[in-house]
Amino acid sequence: MSRKKSADPELAQKLSRRSMLGVAAGATAAAVLGAAATPAAAHGKGHGHGDGHGHGKGQPVLPPGRLGIQLYSLRDKVSTIGFAKVFDELERFGYDEIEFAGYTQGSAGEITLPQLKRLARNHGLKPIGSHVNYYDNNNPDAYSFAQNLEKVLDDAQTLGLEHVGTASGPFRYGSTVDAWKRAAEDFNTYGAAARRRGLKFYQHNHAEEFSFATDQPNVRLYDVLLAETDPDLVYLEMDIYWAFAGQFRFSKTAEGKPAPFDPLRYVLKQPDRYPLFHVKDGIEDITARDGYRMVDVGDGDIDYQRFISAVNKTRGGRRDHHWQVEHDQPVDSIAFAQKSSAHLHSLRERR
Repeated sequence: MSRKKSADPELAQKLSRRSMLGVAAGATAAAVLGAAATPAAAHGKGHGHGDGHGHGKGQPVLPPGRLGIQLYSLRDKVSTIGFAKVFDELERFGYDEIEFAGYTQGSAGEITLPQLKRLARNHGLKPIGSHVNYYDNNNPDAYSFAQNLEKVLDDAQTLGLEHVGTASGPFRYGSTVDAWKRAAEDFNTYGAAARRRGLKFYQHNHAEEFSFATDQPNVRLYDVLLAETDPDLVYLEMDIYWAFAGQFRFSKTAEGKPAPFDPLRYVLKQPDRYPLFHVKDGIEDITARDGYRMVDVGDGDIDYQRFISAVNKTRGGRRDHHWQVEHDQPVDSIAFAQKSSAHLHSLRERR
């Protein structure tokens, strides 16, 4: 990924140093992609969906024990039939892990965190992470990192999580470079507190993280986040769908200058920073704001065979990364969970 000279020399120096640290870890996978790979090649339309099934031939693309689901996709079922019945289905579909988006089950009744942890364990599901709000400045009692950090971390420990993070964008102070530096300071604070508990703090992106600073239109905000957060304290969960939506929307600066990027190359430069991924699919549609229309995993154009295979080839790739399927608004959430698992389990490395 090419980078134009930044108007912020200190930021540019940090980006360069962080990129160099990731070169050794990502060199093998980058070689697989090839130096001339274009951003579009990371998701070639339909590629890897039909061919990837392989009818049982070749090594599975999906690492064993690493398939999870973000429970936000099943929030309608969690709130009506409860965690127990949802976990019954996930166990049957072959899921290994779950990522929480809240710990309540609506009309299905009260459940305590120890009960929830035990329920997951009894279904062979490992709670791997949880999404919690970054901040709510209007409510000092809000369940968020900014307002109740210790409570958030207490609950994560009770559930036996390895990671706890936020899907909130770092826009708390605005969209300038300095605003994102301030947000990065917050994240470093949360990451340090999480590390003292044996946890990893992470941030999950949407498309807007790949937009540009309002005061420095050649600086991508995601680059500020990477440069200003400590890689030993702050991790990233790449939502692959939203990253490709960001690629579609923000491959030119506000001034119209070309600024292409490849989501996969971000990962390959610093693979240790990306323990978690959201596997979310979309059909390419250049008439849509984001360039895609969200669909069930396996029904779209994002080449997950190629993406996961490239990450697998980084140091510790098959061991250190977790793949959580998600759909923001599935037509049938249970059918989505079943179809997504079947598709990802079917993908095989080409011989």
